[in-house]
Amino acid sequence: MLKKILDKKTCAECRLCCIFDRYDIWETPVFDEDTRNKLESLADAEFIQKDGGYIFKAEKFDDEGLFTCPALDPGKGCILGDEKPFDCRIWPYRIMKIGDKRVITIASICEAMYSKPLSELVEFLKDGLADEIFRYADAHPEIIKPYDNSYPILLVEK
Repeated sequence: MLKKILDKKTCAECRLCCIFDRYDIWETPVFDEDTRNKLESLADAEFIQKDGGYIFKAEKFDDEGLFTCPALDPGKGCILGDEKPFDCRIWPYRIMKIGDKRVITIASICEAMYSKPLSELVEFLKDGLADEIFRYADAHPEIIKPYDNSYPILLVEK
């Protein structure tokens, strides 16, 4: 989904979006039932139902206080391939809600994207990705996160 703006090799080498600490555990992706079932059969993953979707039951933190996505194979990357949850396919873009408005933000932790000019990030959204994100959120409101002011807003829904 982001191949036109983000190099696949850069993502594969980083994998920062697949590791969560106790403070950003809310960032774990929301899974639909089919993807959850597939991941349960492929990896040691447990889920809890939340707002019409499923999120990780993140109880297993390592010695450094980090939770690694069960779909991450250290040698190969994501075992879900093209069947990643929507949250993962659009990351570091995020859809959030402020009051009654939905906004698209960017996670500043992704150096590869955050270092790009703001105009490029916004233009990429306007070239169709924003419409796709809002359409998906219409059908799956469980992916909409409450606004976190550490995420710069790139686009406000019309």
